[in-house]
Amino acid sequence: MLLTKCIHPQLLSALAKLGHGSWILISDGGYPHLTASHPNAEKVFLNLAQGVLTVTQILEVLKETVPLEAAAVMTPPDGAMQPVFDEYKSVIPHTPFEYIKQFDFYDRARESNVGLLIASGDVRNFANLLLKVGFIRNPEGKGAY
Repeated sequence: MLLTKCIHPQLLSALAKLGHGSWILISDGGYPHLTASHPNAEKVFLNLAQGVLTVTQILEVLKETVPLEAAAVMTPPDGAMQPVFDEYKSVIPHTPFEYIKQFDFYDRARESNVGLLIASGDVRNFANLLLKVGFIRNPEGKGAY
């Protein structure tokens, strides 16, 4: 039995293939999953129904499964902040956030270092989130292991 909250086999396999500097996209239910992601990114569809699962629920599990170094959220073309952003920050409060306008976000999500797309059933506007995988320091604090 695993000691992590995450027990989804495809998701665990995809996460195990990522390394420091790789990006994970957690998309909302309206995201263009196939056309606004890198063709080689593994795609895990957790969008069972509208509202199930949310990006926040997936983030809660991921933060205890892989180290996170940075995050980026999609803003509307006018750059307006969305209520969901504060929710994400409360889940990963020590992670720096970048704000990227919608079409620039799509371009970023298509980059080759985005190795995993997790489709959620989130129905909130602009609930898309990019997460950069960090690294774990060894017990002496001398780099990754």
